[in-house]
Amino acid sequence: MVPSSRGLASQPVPHSVMDVAPGGIDSGLPIDFAALNEVVGALYDGALESPPWQSAMQLLRGHLNAAHVTLMLRPPSSDNTGIMINTGPVTTQGLESYENHFFSLDPFVRLGEGQVVTAEELIGKQWLDSPIYLEYLRPLGIRHLLGADIYTRDGVECRFRVTRAENEAGFSDADKALVGFVLPHLKRSIQLHTRLDFLEGERQLFAGTVNRMLLGMVSFAEDGEILETNQEARRILAERDGLWLTDNKLCVSNAQESREMLRLIKLALTDARGNDGASVVQAISVTRPSGRAPLGILIRAVPMGQWTESKRRSAAVMFLRDAESNVPQPSQELVRRLFGLTRKEAALALLLAEGFTLDEAADKMDVRRNTARTHLRSIFCKTGVTRQTMLVRLLLNSVVTLG
Repeated sequence: MVPSSRGLASQPVPHSVMDVAPGGIDSGLPIDFAALNEVVGALYDGALESPPWQSAMQLLRGHLNAAHVTLMLRPPSSDNTGIMINTGPVTTQGLESYENHFFSLDPFVRLGEGQVVTAEELIGKQWLDSPIYLEYLRPLGIRHLLGADIYTRDGVECRFRVTRAENEAGFSDADKALVGFVLPHLKRSIQLHTRLDFLEGERQLFAGTVNRMLLGMVSFAEDGEILETNQEARRILAERDGLWLTDNKLCVSNAQESREMLRLIKLALTDARGNDGASVVQAISVTRPSGRAPLGILIRAVPMGQWTESKRRSAAVMFLRDAESNVPQPSQELVRRLFGLTRKEAALALLLAEGFTLDEAADKMDVRRNTARTHLRSIFCKTGVTRQTMLVRLLLNSVVTLG
């Protein structure tokens, strides 16, 4: 690879008072503010990329004149193959051989925070006689290896690795200074990514729960534009039975109900802008021309956070409920385990919760009525209820509906 003339580590810039790392410590790194800004910006933008930090790693590969720049978000181990962001030419075979075997020969193990070292600095001349070099890197045309480790307060351990080919010079102090400069920024970005990843996982969990409860959701921006609809809301709107979407705007077939719903949405948006933490819940039902039960709708503001200024945030949410929708059957195994029932008892309990009478449930289970009554008495004993209505209420209010 031809050395980059734009590389941060290769540009001779006169030393000045600005040639310092954050905190005022001399970094030994020549300053090219435009290039540094691009790298640092890519590091923070990388927290939102997929895969994360791919752009930043590519930039650093160019500035370091590297064959590869690799970030191991989760280093491989005997239990898993890890998670790695690679730049540079890699093969499936090369990745698999490292993930399955050569990771255990990596000379960089638990480096100190902020420590940036070459393989020679770490293990001396024996580096060229080491198994990972002779059996893994040299066949790939790799001669030079630079490493640093990152540890976060959340317990994340990441490894940063840079390689150069045999026909390239070793890593200089300027190369190490560049890596040392970016490490604190990369660490902060990794911490942001960890937090965002946790929140996204939590959001998906709650969104899935809302969908299983067959509760439709429509979120609105401050200007009334619809930002997002969930699966159940899209199902209801797609039926075009009293309520639908046209050009990303809600339409209601009944003119009076349409005016009232728009008024309530505006009230909720005004309430959100008030930012007082209180949110009045507005309610309306929408008539369905098909003659089916009306759609139940709740509208409420999403209070603005103390430091929120985004106009694209969710400012109001509409909840939709179709009273005639078929609620998914809870897991029979979940009911059995939750209440200590047999499989037959769990099947009977679920049929009763669906609205079947005891005789109808017995027919569906292909058992005699007396057998069904025996199962029911056992269910009452195990759940502590004394009537079918209490049993149905117990099931519907339990966690089985979330399963």
